[in-house]
Parts: sequence; structure tokens; C-alpha cells
Amino acid sequence: MSGVLYILRGVPGCGKSTLAKNLSGGTGVICEADNYFVSDVDGIYRFDQKKLGLAHGWCKDICRNALESKIPVVVVSNTNVNPKDFAAYKDMAVAAGYQIFVLVVENRHGGTNEHEVPEETLQRMEDTLSKSIKLR
Repeated sequence: MSGVLYILRGVPGCGKSTLAKNLSGGTGVICEADNYFVSDVDGIYRFDQKKLGLAHGWCKDICRNALESKIPVVVVSNTNVNPKDFAAYKDMAVAAGYQIFVLVVENRHGGTNEHEVPEETLQRMEDTLSKSIKLR
């Protein structure tokens, strides 16, 4: 095996970003579509729904580059509520010879939805995620 790819799944505010930092150990690569919306100038997050496809393409490029560079630990930290959301990452990791772990992150710590995702969207994401968890 070349390394490990962790794919994190969970609704906004559950702790994916915090767990990604811990799993990466400071030397791994974290791939997060949300980071596309953080300004290089002032560090402020400015979400734009129209650019969501670009953000995910950018995130996949970061992951692909990390896998091709044989970075030992790569973490994809997006909501990934539907298995199709992370299928491309899985395929890239298989092709690169990486071991893959898909982890569901639960909000057991009372984390907050920092990006102000509307409640109805959160509920829809929770429903989709809960129906797609593969236990064996």
C-alpha cells in the first residue's frame, strides 16, 4: 500500500475539519471543498452556490495530486452524504494503491454549523446520510 485515504462523511458542524487535522498529523494533505471559498487575502469564508461544482473539482485535483505524489496520509473532509459524492476519491485511491477508510463523523460534542447551512438542508443531508451508511 502507498498510504491511507480517509474519507470523512457528516453534516456541517459535526467535526469533520477537526478530525481531518488530527488524522493528517500535520504532514498529511486535507482536501476540503469549503477551503475553495476561503479568501487568500483576508481568510474569510464566502460561499457561492454557483461555484460549488468548481470547489469540488478543485478539491478532487488536490486529492489527485496528493495521491500521485504518494503523500502517506490524505483526508477528504466534505459532507459526502451520498456514496456517489465520494466515489471519485475512492477510485483515485484504488488506482494509486492506497488503503481506504470511510468514516462517519457524528456531532456528539455539540458542534455548531459555522457556515449557516439552513435547517431544512441539514435535515435533508442527515436523512440522506443515515440511509446510506454501509455497516458491512
